[in-house]
Amino acid sequence: MKQKTCLQLSFLLLAISVALGAVGAHLLEKNLAPKNLATFQTGVKYLTYHSLALLIFSSSSELFSKLTWSKRLFFVGLVFFCGNCLIYALTSVKVFALLVPIGGFAFILGWLVGFFEIKDYSPSISK
Repeated sequence: MKQKTCLQLSFLLLAISVALGAVGAHLLEKNLAPKNLATFQTGVKYLTYHSLALLIFSSSSELFSKLTWSKRLFFVGLVFFCGNCLIYALTSVKVFALLVPIGGFAFILGWLVGFFEIKDYSPSISK
């Protein structure tokens, strides 16, 4: 994925997370069971956190080129964790809940892999 594409996708995902947060707070609060609403809010929260991480990764060409696998794992996490949390919260279809741990594992692995991907990284500092 190109840096510009990742940056644009980060902005789009952050807009979606704000919109979904508003939907959860204003439309779903009265219509979902508390457990489902909490699941929905967790999906939105992690969507925001990891979209911000991708935004940070994409803001530096040096960093962007180093964090190849970390970015990929975050996208897997966004789909499997956030996406399935949101779908499960709205539908209560159990299969979606069963897929959520795959995304959670991808997020954890993305952070750990990122640690090793930038182990020897030394950012250039403008003077």
